[in-house]
Amino acid sequence: MPIAITFSRYGDPDVLTVSQVELPQPGPGQVRVRVRAASVNPIDAKIRSGMMEGIVPAQFPVFLGLDVSGVVDAAGADASAAVGDEVFGVVSGVASSGGSGDASGGGYAEYAILGQPVAKPERLSWELAAALPVVGTTAFRVLKQLGVHSGETLLIHGAGGSVGTIAVQLAVARGITVIATAGEHDHERLATLGATPVAYGDGWMDRVKTVAPNGVDAVFDAAGAGVLAHSVGLTGDRTRVITIADITAAVHDVRLSRNNPADRSYAALPELADLATSGKLTLPIWRTYPLAEAAQAHADLEARSNRGKIVLLP
Repeated sequence: MPIAITFSRYGDPDVLTVSQVELPQPGPGQVRVRVRAASVNPIDAKIRSGMMEGIVPAQFPVFLGLDVSGVVDAAGADASAAVGDEVFGVVSGVASSGGSGDASGGGYAEYAILGQPVAKPERLSWELAAALPVVGTTAFRVLKQLGVHSGETLLIHGAGGSVGTIAVQLAVARGITVIATAGEHDHERLATLGATPVAYGDGWMDRVKTVAPNGVDAVFDAAGAGVLAHSVGLTGDRTRVITIADITAAVHDVRLSRNNPADRSYAALPELADLATSGKLTLPIWRTYPLAEAAQAHADLEARSNRGKIVLLP
């Protein structure tokens, strides 16, 4: 039987277990892939810890993981990819008993189901293909929701993270001036990508005003570090501040943009893949782990040890 990483109770990373599971079966329009790489996202750790229980209720055992790359080994009726195709995308869920379906995905596994597989360019590595979907579509989605355009100034909080890194590059390519708050270890990299880096932490607003004396037009909060009130003050418009990480958004009348299946910008994935293969988009891969070491991967993620994406290799 194939294996997958599951958990049957909320808790620390050590609740993650290597489990034998039934082989998932693709439904109409779906494909099953033999997973070559699976991305680890912060949302995975939040689901595992129980932090998301009110939003993503669990049906134990839970199968974790949202985005993967792999080779199609079975295809349902009217699927958009065929057996043998190299693809990547966001997992549709695990069609086996006990799985938690779309709520938690199922990418930490030897086999996974994709509902909208995207062709993987030959020059795109398995690791980068797996790393792109969630963070890439999130950055693409929020920039669209903010309505930011050429000539405007965008402040991105947490720009050193994966979502922030992609958002910086997409925004700069569109002629947007980007101010990026991040740790000093990320400043040189962000400057290379075309952003003006600013240290986060106490006094960040004064530092932003120094480099953007005319103010900022929009704010993308990818950090969730209690910056919303001052961000609204900088823009003067709550509708032009969006967070993906601060659950207190409603208190500030700010939009919390969630990674709901209906909001995923799947159409962005071929564009992101093309940009990555042409060298116009970079996304650091910090470390890869064997699938069985998913617990260690989560521990390193929560310790903020990583400086880039973490990827599991089945």
